[in-house]
Amino acid sequence: MLRLRLRRVGARHQPSYRVVVADSRAARDGAFVDQIGHYNPRTDPPTIQIDEEKALKWIRLGAQPSDAVAHMLKKLGTLDKVDDE
Repeated sequence: MLRLRLRRVGARHQPSYRVVVADSRAARDGAFVDQIGHYNPRTDPPTIQIDEEKALKWIRLGAQPSDAVAHMLKKLGTLDKVDDE
């Protein structure tokens, strides 16, 4: 099953994350299918940038967002667009 989830990048003690579409069996920082955005928790306020069209496409194709990514998509209003259809 495909998941929308975070992939950690950045130096030690300086995390930033990419929002990727990956197989649920792949390692956290392992192989992924597509990159749809990024998240930087170190800025104030935290930076969330997600390509809404790609996210909606993958969700329509059956990809399930992780809890963290679902929270971000809800905050951006993207999940509301999926529910409306």
